[in-house]
Amino acid sequence: MSTTSLNPPLPPVELRQLVGPTQDHYYDNPTGQMVFPEIPPQAYDFVFDWGCGCGRIARQLLQQNPPPRRYMGADLHRGMIEWCRRNLSPHAKDFEFHHQDVRNLGLNPAGRAEVLPFPAPDAAVTLFLAWSVFTHVNEAAAVFYLRELGRVLHPEGIAITTWFLFDKTEFPMMQEFQNALFINDVDPTNAVIFDKSWLRRTAGLAGLTLSRIDPPAVRGFHWKIYLRKAGPGALHAEFPPDAAAHGVQRPPLMPADADRLGLDNDQEK
Repeated sequence: MSTTSLNPPLPPVELRQLVGPTQDHYYDNPTGQMVFPEIPPQAYDFVFDWGCGCGRIARQLLQQNPPPRRYMGADLHRGMIEWCRRNLSPHAKDFEFHHQDVRNLGLNPAGRAEVLPFPAPDAAVTLFLAWSVFTHVNEAAAVFYLRELGRVLHPEGIAITTWFLFDKTEFPMMQEFQNALFINDVDPTNAVIFDKSWLRRTAGLAGLTLSRIDPPAVRGFHWKIYLRKAGPGALHAEFPPDAAAHGVQRPPLMPADADRLGLDNDQEK
């Protein structure tokens, strides 16, 4: 695949504010370097970007030299998907974006489904991305989507995911079936923190192994978890200590019209 431009439009700030970072450099890759240099080049064959938002990673991958052979982004926010279709897809014929009509209080309150399968074939995805997505789903949805990840991931594929994690042994009042903590009683998916042991077990049941674990850059924030298909003798990586400095990384606050941002004025919701 070749690109027709190495400088596609940047998403507007009002869309960037819905996903967190707003500065241009988070969306830009002017040197064309590999976006994830720690993975082998062949992993970029078919990239599935779950929770692609307004194209933060997609735009960097589009500028990458060489870009992925195929890219598929999916998100529950209709306006961000429409923006990506209008502004990124024309620059790369093999970059496609799918709206998934999943209910979310801030971003898609009228969504018709609690969860939906990924729009990708079985065992086809060589690089699965879920950046700041498992941090915003409840436990039942996380179980469903880990199984979906196991379904779509190629036997030699790699998944790069981020999580908020805690050790349940430090919360003796929690029941066996309670494995997640929340910070927002109005919208629990504002930030969801999962038990480490639960993640190991649930990933294993989905046919996945935690192959590499990078601790947060800010204490208590994103753990970067690399997942691969489980095979004979495959063992989960051990969790390193979280020794990062304390800091503040608050999730974005949703404006009242967040679900309509990015849509054409005459477009139906």
